[in-house]
Formats: sequence, structure tokens, C-alpha cells
Amino acid sequence: MTVNQRRQTQHYFITAPMPCPYLPGRFERKLVTELRGPESNNIHNLLSRAGFRRSHSIAYLPACGDCDACIPVRVCTKDFQDNRSFRRNRATNADLTRQIFAASATQEQFRLFSEYQAARHGDGDMARMDTRDYRAMMEDTTVETSIFEYRTPDNRLIAVALVDALSDGLSAVYSFFDPREDRRSLGTYIILDLVAETARMNLPFVYLGYWVRDCRKMSYKTRFKPLEAFRNGQWSRHEAETGNTDQSS
Repeated sequence: MTVNQRRQTQHYFITAPMPCPYLPGRFERKLVTELRGPESNNIHNLLSRAGFRRSHSIAYLPACGDCDACIPVRVCTKDFQDNRSFRRNRATNADLTRQIFAASATQEQFRLFSEYQAARHGDGDMARMDTRDYRAMMEDTTVETSIFEYRTPDNRLIAVALVDALSDGLSAVYSFFDPREDRRSLGTYIILDLVAETARMNLPFVYLGYWVRDCRKMSYKTRFKPLEAFRNGQWSRHEAETGNTDQSS
């Protein structure tokens, strides 16, 4: 057997307890593994289907012994339920143009990122990120990653999304936008655009990360339906209001 024929061994580690960023007074632990080598994209695909998320060059899954509040969710694009609010959002943002680039950070992005953090998450760790930290977040990837930039007619950068390509859809890793443009609801618009792009690619899912029932910042994810949640080793239809699921895949 040659070196290239050997199967890559994947190592997993449990992190030390850290304060939970979603639920005050709780601590989180994560199961983490490095995404490396020629099989990074394949491993990333498999782990994403098992509820993992990517940050930099690692994939992670909550592993809190006394809490299971973090639920991986994904939007089903082929059956996506459009509504009046979403149509109004797209109309409001019809003047924007979107371009897709390789994962490369710019000073223009960083200025927008800093404004967003100061306005929306001023007491969080990300508000203290410098240019080097931002560049690492955007560029430190070993999988197929792109940056979606959204601009106004006068070429002003107004929103950015870091997006991973998966074999069954797109994964919204992180997004930020101009905090002065509340009327545009740009967070919603970015997800709608990812849903449309995924449907155009004839792929079934947009992965939105974790939904946490008691975290208000996560509640927006349940607006995008149908939504699937990963629980007990399988994806199933998710109804946030009742916590019930109906098996669908």
C-alpha cells in the first residue's frame, strides 16, 4: 500500500470547560477535530451532516455533559416556504449586488466587521479582534470557502458572509453587515440569498449552525422553513414552538 492509498486517521479531542456564549451561567465543552490533508473537504462534508460546524481549520460539536441546548439546523431549500415578509425584504434590497470571492480578507471588510461588532456585540470577545484575528477567521480554511460581498449602487460594502461549500448545499459560517441599515434586515437578506443560490445549484440545504431555544439571538433561524434539526443521530423536521420533530431524512 502506498502512502497516498492509506486512509487518513482523524483524531478528536474534548476541550476544557469554558463559559457558554449563549446561556449565562453555564459552561460549554466541545468535541473538536482538525480538518487537514487532501481529504479535508470530504471529512468536512461528513462531519457537517453529523452536526459539526467549522471554525478556522477545525470542526467542532458541542459536548456538554449536562446540556443539549445547541441543536444543529439546516434550511430545506427545495421546499422553502416563501412569505410576504421575505418578498418585502428582497424588494427592499433589490438594489444590492453580490459578488463571490475566494476567502481573502480586506481592510474594507474589517472596517465593516468592527462597526458591526461595536454596535451589536460590543461586550463579546469578537469585538476585541484585530486585523490579524479577522484575517485568520476569514482565510484560515482547508476546505472550499468563499466570501459573499453585498454592495449598494454606489459600491459601498454593506454586508459580508463567509460561506463553505458542501456537497449537499452551503454552510453559513459567519456574516456581518452595516448596523446603520436596520430597515434592510440584512441578516435575513443574506440567508434568503444563500437559499436562492443553493436552489440555483440544485442542492437541498443551507446549514445555519446551532439553534438554542432560550437564546434570543438564535431565534431568527426558525423563521426559515422548512427547517431540519439534527437530534439523536438523524435530521428531522423541526418545530421550534413545541420542540417536536417529525422524521424526514
